Amino acid sequence: MTDLHSFIAGLPKAELHVHHVGSASPRIVAALAAAHPDSRVPTDPEALVDYFTFTDFAHFIDVYLSVVDLIRTPEDVRLLTFEVARDMARQNIRYAELTITPFSSTRRGIDERAFMAAIEDAREAAERELGVVLRWCFDIPGEAGLEAAEETTRLAVDLRPEGLVSFGLGGPEIGVARPQFKSYFDRAIAAGLRSVPHAGETTGPETIWDALNDLRAERIGHGTSATQDPALLAHLAEHRIPLEVCPTSNIATRAVLDLDQHPIKEMVAAGVLVTVNSDDPPMFGTDLNTEYGVAARLLGLDERGVAELAKNAVEASFLDSSGKTRISSEIDAYTQAWLAP
Repeated sequence: MTDLHSFIAGLPKAELHVHHVGSASPRIVAALAAAHPDSRVPTDPEALVDYFTFTDFAHFIDVYLSVVDLIRTPEDVRLLTFEVARDMARQNIRYAELTITPFSSTRRGIDERAFMAAIEDAREAAERELGVVLRWCFDIPGEAGLEAAEETTRLAVDLRPEGLVSFGLGGPEIGVARPQFKSYFDRAIAAGLRSVPHAGETTGPETIWDALNDLRAERIGHGTSATQDPALLAHLAEHRIPLEVCPTSNIATRAVLDLDQHPIKEMVAAGVLVTVNSDDPPMFGTDLNTEYGVAARLLGLDERGVAELAKNAVEASFLDSSGKTRISSEIDAYTQAWLAP
């Protein structure tokens, strides 16, 4: 596995399910906590390890929102966004669709236009200075209800930043039915955004069906419970609807009890297009390279298999055709060079 881990570290990659605030490194979280001493978030990076140990999904959401509360100025937004891209560059991530929850920032008093300017400035700098192409998914925080849905839709449609490509729905699933958000997704889709809601992470396959039928999902965030419904698996495979799988996240939030019980094997065996992602990497003590290592072990993949997994993410992305060809060619060239005698 040592050679395989080295291969993964250098492999060009794309990531499709990774959260903006949830990607803040302990160093950045600690610095923001120190700048805002009224927060309960620890200012010691080492103490954050215990702080980011979750008892269940509800506890994770509570801790996550405490970190969200540290992002209070456009300067905080810009710093966070660029530093996330810097961490991605270290992992040879060439392209990422970063899930951003603008409602969480604008309701805390950040001017909406300043927020858009901050993420766009960071996006342009990341591509120019780090070679990382970022695109945005604006998501509704489901726990905040229809007010958040209305505001997120307005921000996405009326103030649409150049990097915005998709529209999502995150937060708790239990008690937050997907169909109630149909009209908001209809508006976003009509404006040209792609539908990528979370579904089936902590609830059953019926939530995934709702995301497909009511929200017209083109990809499913997590989809962990899809394997409970053979008809759903067959539908996902037939229509080439990708699942954004985040193995370590599912263990950290207790959505799955044990890695060896993770349903990724059944998903792949059913022919579903599976992509591997890190979700909220520092909070879960992981990164995308680690997640590829986990997936390689669970699926029994060698270097060629891992490269094909990386190409799944490129295929499932909302990159244009030339961008997809470029990164896929990088993956092929890297793999051929690695395996050459």
